[in-house]
This record gives sequence, C-alpha cells and structure tokens, in this order.
Amino acid sequence: MRAPWKTAADDGRRVVVVTGASGGVGRATARAFAARGDRVALLARGREGLAAAADEVQRAGGEALTVSVDMADAKAVEDAAQQVVDAYGRIDVWVNDAFTGVFAPFTEITPDEFRRVTEVTYLGFVFGTRAALRHMLPRDRGTIVQVGSALAYRGVPLQAAYCGAKHAIQGFNESLRCELLHSRSRVRTTMVQLPGLNTPQFDWVLDRMPGRARPVAPVYQPEIAARAIVHAAGHARRREYWVGGSTAATLIANAVIPGLLDRYLARTAFGAQQEEDGARGDHGPGNLWDPADGPHGYDHGAHGRFDDEAIGHSPQEWASRNRGRVGAGLLAAGVGAAVTAGLRRRARAA
Repeated sequence: MRAPWKTAADDGRRVVVVTGASGGVGRATARAFAARGDRVALLARGREGLAAAADEVQRAGGEALTVSVDMADAKAVEDAAQQVVDAYGRIDVWVNDAFTGVFAPFTEITPDEFRRVTEVTYLGFVFGTRAALRHMLPRDRGTIVQVGSALAYRGVPLQAAYCGAKHAIQGFNESLRCELLHSRSRVRTTMVQLPGLNTPQFDWVLDRMPGRARPVAPVYQPEIAARAIVHAAGHARRREYWVGGSTAATLIANAVIPGLLDRYLARTAFGAQQEEDGARGDHGPGNLWDPADGPHGYDHGAHGRFDDEAIGHSPQEWASRNRGRVGAGLLAAGVGAAVTAGLRRRARAA
C-alpha cells in the first residue's frame, strides 16, 4: 500500500516543515525526520541555530532548506510556506513548535510581554496552520502536527502566558479537526502533549524568579519528543498523543481531582520550576523580542543543561506509539488468564 504522502511522480521523500527548528524539540525533530531521508524546511528566527540545524539535517541524510521567519508575522509565515513550495513543490507535513515564554507571577508580566508570548506561542500555530492548509487543501492531503504540552490542559503557576497559549492551541486544534472531519478532508491534524524536557528554553526565556528556571522533574530528553512527533506525522488519524509518564499522570489527575491538583501545585510548583542553588543571573528579555541565537548569539542546539538527570527513554511514550501491540498483549494475557482459570475450575470439579 502506497504511503499517504507519496505520489507516482515523486521519490517518496516527504517535504516536512518544522517551526522553531533552530533549537530544542524543533531541532531534535528536524534531525529525526532527516534520518528518514525527508526534505526538511527549517523555520525559526535565529540564523546561527538555523545554519547548524541545516548542517545536522544534511549529515543525518535529509535535505535542508532554511527560512528565517518570526511566526508571529502572518504574512511572513505565508511567504515562508510559499518558499518551501517553490523549492520542493508541496508540503506533506507541517510541525508547529515555535514558542517563547515568561517565568514570572502573572502580576509581574507586562501587557506587552503577555501579548508577545500569545502572538508567538498561540497565533504562531494559527498562522502556521493556515499557511499549511493553503497548500494542503487543494491537494487534499497532508498532516499538521501541533506540539503541545501537559500544560495544554493543566495550568501551573509562573507560566500564565504560556499555559494560556497552550490551552488556546488545544481548543483551536479541536475546532479545526472537527471542520476537517465534516468536510471529509484527507488533510489530518493531531497534537502531541509533552512533559518537561531538557531543552535550552530555560536559559533563554524571560525569567523573573529568584532562582534559575528549570523543567519540573522528571526531565526527558528532546529526542523522546521527536520520536513521538515523527510517529504522529505518519499516524495522524489519532487525535493526540501523550509523551512521558508525568504527562499521563498530570492529565489523568487533572481530569479526576482538579481542585486537589490546584492545591498541590500551589505548594510545590513554585520550587519545582527553579533551582534553589543556582543564581538566575541577568537574562534580560530572553528571546522574547529577539532570537537568542541572532547575529551576536550562538547555536544552542537541542539539549539544555540537564543532561545529567534527563531520561533518554520512556515506556509510556513507546506504549503510546504502539497502542495496538499493547492492547493485543493485554488481550492475549486476559484470554490466557481466563483459559487457565477455566482449566483450574474443571480440575477442581473433577
């Protein structure tokens, strides 16, 4: 059976767009697609990170195209998508991942800062999705992957702007999914909800906490997220994927005991998101207005400073990608247990 992105006229290599591709999850995801031989268009603001990401894509076996763009600029995003189509003829997969953030109590975030986080982290996904659909809908094929977070369902203190944006993405994506299903479109959209990850974001976000920003433990390596995103791109009929045991636990707890979780996070999440023994230093505005890897910056790569504690594998993520195998295994185990119980009952009756 021919893969959904292949046509008789091409060589089967997908054309993939990854936003926020210069660092963190976007960087790891670009490498993961490249390892499959895909053509990968890398969208981000920072030129240093883009150049390094393009080199990694090519060394991994893919083909790279870099486009410097601010995802908060709708016209620039449309132009970036057109550049990809001009170069490769189409877009098969679009991954929305670009974001920015502020670590501070809500009352210490200015209106302009809150607006900027919303424009990049939420509207950037909206603009990216619109640009992708412009080229996918006429072909009636393509996949859009929204990179989400456990915070798309569960807000935490000190990240009000980011949590608000991720909640908005969740609602927007559900609405779009319903519309595509209604029109019987072959264009798919899915969402991947991520845990705390070892990425450079904690060194470049705007940080007004007493301690240095960090992810809530357990911390996972970005390659785990990249594997899930690549899998979701090829299996987009499923509405969303959860990555990491902490994501599953958080979302289940939020569905069952949200009030209790409010109180738990009020007690623990302030300390869990900052290093007590690490001076925050003066990060200035972080990458809120300008890229951290701009003309006077440097390439930050995919990993942050938490390699010593980051987890490189996730049984939950594997189970999420292989739900059919897990279900078959549980069914087989259940049937086996039932047969064994039946034989024992017969033996006792005899």
